Amino acid sequence: MAEKILAGRAAGPARAKHEVDVKVDQVVLVRDPRRALAEGVAAGLKKASPEVSIAYDTVCVRDPSSPAPLATEALSHGLSVARAGAGFPAPVHLERFASPARLAVTDEPRLAALGGVGMLTWVVPPSALGHALARGRVRLRPPRSIQVQLTGKLRPFVGARDVAFEWIRRDLAGIVQRVATSSESPVVLEFGGPGARFLSVAERAILCAVAPHVGAVGALFGSDERTEVFLRDERRSKAHRSLAPDAGAPFEEVVSLDLGAVDPLVRHQGSIVPVRELAGKPVSQVLLGGDTGSTLRELFVVATLLKSKRVPKGLDFLLAAPSRQMLEVLAESGALADLIATGARLVEPDPRIATGLLYPPPGPGLSLTTCEPEGPANVVVASAETLAYAVATGKIGDPRAFKRPVRVTVPRVLPTDDVFVSR
Repeated sequence: MAEKILAGRAAGPARAKHEVDVKVDQVVLVRDPRRALAEGVAAGLKKASPEVSIAYDTVCVRDPSSPAPLATEALSHGLSVARAGAGFPAPVHLERFASPARLAVTDEPRLAALGGVGMLTWVVPPSALGHALARGRVRLRPPRSIQVQLTGKLRPFVGARDVAFEWIRRDLAGIVQRVATSSESPVVLEFGGPGARFLSVAERAILCAVAPHVGAVGALFGSDERTEVFLRDERRSKAHRSLAPDAGAPFEEVVSLDLGAVDPLVRHQGSIVPVRELAGKPVSQVLLGGDTGSTLRELFVVATLLKSKRVPKGLDFLLAAPSRQMLEVLAESGALADLIATGARLVEPDPRIATGLLYPPPGPGLSLTTCEPEGPANVVVASAETLAYAVATGKIGDPRAFKRPVRVTVPRVLPTDDVFVSR
């Protein structure tokens, strides 16, 4: 699939170990948009060339040391700007801009999550981003692909985050490194198999987000009926394109995983362990949501599991909705009111939440989060269901102790007003 995406955009035939000049569909600036803009101006940027060029202003809580908003500078060069409060870049872009069978270049590794909709993302240096803005093209080395076969179906109280942890625990990084070393090429993970059809686009995005953690440049799911429904719900049906590997396509490696064999897992101090190994340890903070941490369905599940419950004394329950769209849906359905009644504190989608700079863990207990691990050593990364158990009991435990899985219905009519996106 990666070869198909690049071949349709290359200026000439792709040769192994040689960079090729390819057309870029989208440029996404997150970490250092001003530097990329400066590089673009140096390359002759007047108006951005790609069909989508957007900068995310991620600083929601400003202090005197925070940089000024970048809207004026970016808009003057034809970029869109997602203003502070729109949400975390990966889930917002997945909802509003990501499209199957396209190529996006970025400075944010977390945007590998866009592979859940079938979009290939590639992290490049600021100079290449600037050239992509000015010329609409970039030079990339053709990648090699590893096929990840998924079979079976997730069991109750096991989420996509647990599957991502299972891949890390199985040393997928070692396989990626071996292929990258032998081929002297970057590596892309391509997810497929009969189990893939049971995963929503948002769950696929969580699996694709594992790519930078195992040394891959990106990850992809095929574009299928699930993808088409997702785009239709987002009122972007015209963006749909089919994407699937050719029958018998050669992969460097093929690995497989039975989704039904995955247990609830957590990441603590760099190690992936079953949740039972930390069972009973007290928790002082829980952060639900974040960048690629929770799907809309998982937020509904947590709200249902915690309905009529109250946050234990000494536990700080933070809710950072991944996107403004998700926040609106939670509010309209009443799920947000249930979470607030439980004791959740609504916080803005600022990336410094994940690092512990804005809301450091308040006590001696562990801090649980669904965000990618960037915080202090006592931060435990877990699935949304495991976080729900911690909020209900004040300690870490296996979410299957809830015993009866809940049934939730996620609304199909979604708010798509881009009021926080300036064009």
